[in-house]
Amino acid sequence: MAVLVMLLQLLEIFKWNRSMVAWLYLFCAISLEVAGTVSLKFSDGFRDWRFTSLSLGLYAISFWVLSITLRQLPVSTAYAVWAGLGTAAIAIIGILFFREPVTLLKVVFLLMIISGVVGLNALGKH
Repeated sequence: MAVLVMLLQLLEIFKWNRSMVAWLYLFCAISLEVAGTVSLKFSDGFRDWRFTSLSLGLYAISFWVLSITLRQLPVSTAYAVWAGLGTAAIAIIGILFFREPVTLLKVVFLLMIISGVVGLNALGKH
């Protein structure tokens, strides 16, 4: 946890523009949310306290880091990217690691989510 905070603070030292740093924060928030969701899978319906605690902690940190991005990015764009890429990442992880079935429709809809995120970013000049 402390390493993540130090890494995020280090990024600001490099004097990158604020928008670039905000996007890096957003991708950190997405990664934390995805890790929290994978931990939730292992929590066995909140019966395993270790994975339950890990899930809740990762979600809390993810929201905190997401809130930092909202200082620079519009909430509509940041939340859409956070939710869309997080959803797509979890679907891909489910297919690759949890042997969830792959259907043509699932692939089409995943591509639609990713296209929507790209489209929002292309339209939203920050």
